[in-house]
Amino acid sequence: MSWHVYIVECGDGTHYTGVAKDLAARIALHNSGKGAKYTRSRRPVALVYAEQAEDRGAAQQREYSIKQLKLCDKMALIRGHGQAG
Repeated sequence: MSWHVYIVECGDGTHYTGVAKDLAARIALHNSGKGAKYTRSRRPVALVYAEQAEDRGAAQQREYSIKQLKLCDKMALIRGHGQAG
């Protein structure tokens, strides 16, 4: 099983970026209120972007680069119009 970098859209319209080995289980965890502190009060969350990474380190590096993007660039990545980073 490979690692994934993902972005979810929260119930309040904000976005959360994270990494996971089992993506479906991680999304379910977010929606159960037991995921990241940020998403607990912003449920439900919906997966809007995901990409695979070679290993945990690569996933975390990509997560960091996505978090550094300007909002417009992050939205373009979500829409599939670019591979920013």
